Amino acid sequence: MTAVDNIVAYVEGQGEAPIGPQPDFVAFMGSDNGFLSLVTQPAFADVAALRGTTLSVDAMTTGYAFVLFDILRRSGIGLEDCTLVRVGGMIQRYRSLLAGNEVGTLLSAPYNLIAQGEGLKELVKAHAVIGAYQGNVAATRRPWLAANREKAQAYVAGYRAAIAWLVDPANRDAAIAVLRRNLPDMTAEVAEGSYRELLDPAHGFYRDCRIDMAGLECVLDLRSRYAEPRKSLTDPLKYCDLSLQ
Repeated sequence: MTAVDNIVAYVEGQGEAPIGPQPDFVAFMGSDNGFLSLVTQPAFADVAALRGTTLSVDAMTTGYAFVLFDILRRSGIGLEDCTLVRVGGMIQRYRSLLAGNEVGTLLSAPYNLIAQGEGLKELVKAHAVIGAYQGNVAATRRPWLAANREKAQAYVAGYRAAIAWLVDPANRDAAIAVLRRNLPDMTAEVAEGSYRELLDPAHGFYRDCRIDMAGLECVLDLRSRYAEPRKSLTDPLKYCDLSLQ
């Protein structure tokens, strides 16, 4: 499981790790939209107020950073209008934001909820600004997929069955208990909020586990706009295999 933007990046030779183009990388199942929210220090009323501030990203070359860039752009803020610092993964960005080192960053559930519990502010959810966005996917190499279709089909079927179990109201309490058992420091309030957000009918885990093609097109649009070397990416089928859907 990985962000589909990673697949696009490595196919195009734009990946963070210096391993060169990987044309065999392919996504075959969709999971979610990334659950991204822009979380800030509490004093900020809207995105436009972030002009001139310091914001953190995982890296300057990733799809989730590009989502942040585009949220800023849509409020009239260019990359030259703020300071962007590379802090690392979700936990590192959350801790750094909580320490007051930056004004804002993108966080996914449950960290957006945990952050709010610590007095930080969820300024906006990414999907409310940029629309459809394909976040996490199941991915592999095309030769492996061709040689192991039954295994891939079983993986998709198992994932779909797990989502169906989770969204069944009869399993709500058991699902929350599993979450808290694996994350024992999580409060009951955050666990219940995570359940609601991660399984939201409109914006939670995909029930059908299909790749969101409109969301993938958004990923390509953002990478075309912000990635280096600059490329125009227009063919979503170059990065996915829909035969298992």
